[in-house]
Amino acid sequence: MRMFRSVSLWAMIAVVPALLGPAVHVTAQDKPAKPSYPPIATTPYRVGTFALALRSDTQTLASLRPDAAPGFDFVPSAREAERAGDGYVHIGDLHLRLRSGGGEWRDFASAKARRPITALPAAAGMIAGADITATMGDGLPLTIERRWMNDNGVPTLRFTIINSSAAPVEIGALGMPMVFDNIITDRSLDEAHAQASFVDPYIGRDAGYLQVTRLNGAGPALLVLPDAASPLEAWRPILQDKWAKEAAFTDRSDRGQTSEGFYDWTVASKGFAEREWAKAAEQWNTPTSFTLAPGERRTVGVRLVPSPSIRAIETTLAAQQRPVAIGIPGYVVPTDLEASLFVKAPKAITSLTVEPADALTVTRAGEVNGWQKLAVRGTGWGRARLSIGYADGSVQTVSYFVTKPLDQTMADIGRFSTTKQWFEGKGDPFGRSPAILTYDREANAIVTQEPRVWIAGMSDEGGGGSWVAAMMKQLDHPDAVEIARLERLVNETVVGGLQVATGPTAGAVKKSLFYYDPKLHPGFYNAAANWKTWTSWSKKDAGDLGRAYNYPHVAIGHWVLYRTARNHPGLVKTQRWRWYLDKAYQTTVAMMRDAPYYAEFGLMEGDVFVDILKDLKREGLTAEATNMEALMRKRADHWQTLKYPFGSEMAWDSTGQAEVYAWMRYFGHQPQADVTREVILGYDPTVPNWGYNGNARRYWDFLYGGKVARIERQVHHYGSTLNAVPLFDAYRQNPADTHLLRVAYGGLLGGITNVDGEGFSSAAFHSAPDMMTWDAYSGDYGMGFYGHALTAATYVVKDAQFGWLAYGGNLRENAGSVTVVPKDGARSRLFVAPAGAWITLEAGKIAQARYTPATGRITLTLDPATPTTPAARLFVEAGAAGGRVYAPVGKAVVRGGYSIPLATRSTTVELTPS
Repeated sequence: MRMFRSVSLWAMIAVVPALLGPAVHVTAQDKPAKPSYPPIATTPYRVGTFALALRSDTQTLASLRPDAAPGFDFVPSAREAERAGDGYVHIGDLHLRLRSGGGEWRDFASAKARRPITALPAAAGMIAGADITATMGDGLPLTIERRWMNDNGVPTLRFTIINSSAAPVEIGALGMPMVFDNIITDRSLDEAHAQASFVDPYIGRDAGYLQVTRLNGAGPALLVLPDAASPLEAWRPILQDKWAKEAAFTDRSDRGQTSEGFYDWTVASKGFAEREWAKAAEQWNTPTSFTLAPGERRTVGVRLVPSPSIRAIETTLAAQQRPVAIGIPGYVVPTDLEASLFVKAPKAITSLTVEPADALTVTRAGEVNGWQKLAVRGTGWGRARLSIGYADGSVQTVSYFVTKPLDQTMADIGRFSTTKQWFEGKGDPFGRSPAILTYDREANAIVTQEPRVWIAGMSDEGGGGSWVAAMMKQLDHPDAVEIARLERLVNETVVGGLQVATGPTAGAVKKSLFYYDPKLHPGFYNAAANWKTWTSWSKKDAGDLGRAYNYPHVAIGHWVLYRTARNHPGLVKTQRWRWYLDKAYQTTVAMMRDAPYYAEFGLMEGDVFVDILKDLKREGLTAEATNMEALMRKRADHWQTLKYPFGSEMAWDSTGQAEVYAWMRYFGHQPQADVTREVILGYDPTVPNWGYNGNARRYWDFLYGGKVARIERQVHHYGSTLNAVPLFDAYRQNPADTHLLRVAYGGLLGGITNVDGEGFSSAAFHSAPDMMTWDAYSGDYGMGFYGHALTAATYVVKDAQFGWLAYGGNLRENAGSVTVVPKDGARSRLFVAPAGAWITLEAGKIAQARYTPATGRITLTLDPATPTTPAARLFVEAGAAGGRVYAPVGKAVVRGGYSIPLATRSTTVELTPS
C-alpha cells in the first residue's frame, strides 16, 4: 500500500479558488492590450548555427534563435522587457545554498536584487564574461565568475565557483535556471504552436539532459547538455514568491494554466532535501552536496546543442559523446516481462547498481551493433533506480517502475473499483446510489462530498474517472460479479440520473450529480470546507447539459456493455445488446444537440465515438450510422479548416488530439492526421525514466481532480495513455518509425504505474521534489485507463539496430521463425510489423503467436473456451500501407470479423497472406 501525506502551505486546498479560474480560450482578436515597457539593451553574437543575444547589463540570455527556424526563439525574448526587473530569472542566473562549519544554510540568488557585475578580461573562446559575485547578495564567501563560451560552435554557459574565504564551504544546493519560452499567455493556438516550446528533463545525473521541443513538433529541437561536472541531479520548479517556501529561489512570473513556469537544473540538492523537501520524498537521484576548501574552485555549466528534429535527439546525443540508453519496451517492467536496455556510451560500463537491490535484476547480455545489451527483469514492486558506472567515474541513472503481471493489475483495478469504491448509499439525496465514486487513499474512504463538487458527482473528469476505469476494465477482462454491479450503475444511476432518460433532451448528460445547496440539504455539508467559490456548483449549474466533455464517459459505459453482451454470452443480463448500443448512439446525438460549443473541440476519450459508429455499421443499423457519420463529419470538416485543430476550454491542452486524429484518419484527411501526430511528439517525449517516458504534458489538472491542488508537472496523468492511442495507429501505418512506438508504449505502460498493489488508481504522480508521490485522489485516472484498455497490445518488430524485439511480450527466435508470448494488459491485440498485420480479438485471448518471415504465415494459439467466451471474435487488418491481407482459412466474415469456436484446450488459427 502506498502512503500519502497532506501537504500544507504550498499546496493548501484553500488556494484552489485563487488558482482555478474560468477556462478561457484566448484568440488573437480578444487579447487584452499589453502594457508597454522600456526596451532592454542587448548585445548580439553568432555561435555556430545560433544567433543569440545577451542583456548588456546582466549578461543573461535574452535571445536564442536557431538558423533552421527563422523567426523562432527558444527563450521568451518577446517578454524580455516585462521580465527585466529584480526577481525574474533568466538563463545565466545562479542559485546557491551553502553553509560553513555545519551551520545554518544560507541562500544566494543572482536575480533576487540585481547589482552591477564586473566584466572579465577577454579570453580565447569567450564571447562574454563577468564576475557576478556582487549580484548574488551580501555575505557570500565565494567568488562567482560566469563565462559565455563559443566551444567549437556550441554556445556554452560556465560558472566558476571559487572559495575566497578562509574556511571550507559546503554547497548544498546549486541551481541554474532554465528559462525557455513555454508561455502561452496572450497567444492564440496558432501563435503558441509557432512560437512556444516545452522542456522535458532526463534527470539522469552525469548523463542527464534537457530537450526543448517546439509545440508544433517541428525541428530543430534544443538539447541542454552538462558541461564539466554538472550532473542533472534534480529538476526543481522555480515557484512564484507568493507560493514559495524557499523565498530566495523564486521567479515573479505568473504560473498557471497558460504558463507552467521555469525550473532549475539542480546540480546539488541536499540543502533542499534537508529543509523544504519531505524526508519521505524519494528523489530521482540521491541528494548530494559538495565542499570547497579555501582557494578551491569548481566549474559547472551547460552546452546548448541543436538537434535537427525530435527523432534525431538520440543520434545527436551520441554525436556529442553523451551516453544514450534505450529501454525496450520502456522503463515500466511487469514481473513476467523480459525487458532490455541498450546502452551506447563513449566509456566502458564498469558497474551496475540497483536500488532497492531486490527490485530488479540487470545482467549483461552481449553487444548488438555497437550497443551493450542489458537484460532487465522485475523482481519487486514499485520504483527502482539503476545506476550505470562508467570508466571515467561518471554515473548514469535510469529510473524504472516494477509492476505486477498486467493481467493481475487488470484484476486489481476491477476488484478495487467495484468493491472499495462501490457506493451503496441508500437514500443518498443526490441520487448517487449505486455508484463508483472518487476514492481518497490517504483516508482510505470514498469521497462523498467535496467543494469541487464534480469530484463527488460521478461526472466531469475528476468525478467520472473511477467508474469509467471500472467499465473499461471489462472490455478485455469481463467479470460476472463486476458486470452485474456496472449494469446496476448504468441502469439505476446513469440513465435517469446522470443522463436524461426521456423528453426532448433524452440522452443528454449532466455536469454532476452532487451539488451545493445547504437550504435543500441542511446539515449535509462539511462546515470546515470552503463552499463559497465557483467550484461549488448549485443544483442548476450541476444539471447543465452543455459540457460535451462529459458525454464520452457515459457513451463508454453503454458501449462496453454492448460489446460485452455481444461477445460474451450470459454476462450482461439487465438489457439486451441492442439497448446499450442504442444508448451509446443516443448519447452521441444528444452531445451534438445539447452541447454544441464544446463539441467543437476534440474530447478526451472522444475516439470512442469512432468505435460506436463502426459498430452501428457492423450491426446493419444504417439509419443511425448515417446520421451519426453526418454529425461527426461536421466536426471533422471544421477541424480540417484549422492549422492546429486542438482547441479546448483551456488555452492549450493535450487531450483533444487523440479524437481529432481519429476522425481525420476516418474521413481520409491524412495531412491533418500527420500534423496531429507531430504536435503530439512535441509534448510527449521518450527518455530513460519511467515517469517522463511517454508522459504527455499536463500541469494543471491537480487543481481540478487532485487532493493536493497546485500547478505542477503531472507524471502519467491521463494524457499519457490518451496520446498513445494515435501514436500507435501512426506507427502501424509506418512501422519504420519506431520512435512513435517507443513514445506510445511509454505512455501505455506509464498509465499502469498509477495503480497500487491493491488496485487503487491515483490521478497522477506529483513530480515536484517536495512530494514525489502519488496523489491520494483517484480523480480522473479512468480517462487514462480508457486509453490503456483500448490499445493494450503486443508489437513484434524487426528493429534496424537491435534485431527482433517484442513490445509487450516475451520473444524467442527459432529456426526460420519468431515466437511471442503476449504479456500486455489485454492479450487480445497483436501487430506483426514486418507483415503489416494488425490482429485484434473482441473475444478470446492470444496465448502465443508464431511468425514465419519466409512465408508470411502467422500462427495464433488461443486460450481455451470459457462458459462466457465459447468463441473468439477475430479481426485482421492491414496496418501499414501495402501490408499483406491476412485471413483464417475457411472462416466466413460475420459483422466484419471471424468467429472462431474455441475448444476445451488451446485452439490454433493459421493466418495466411494473400
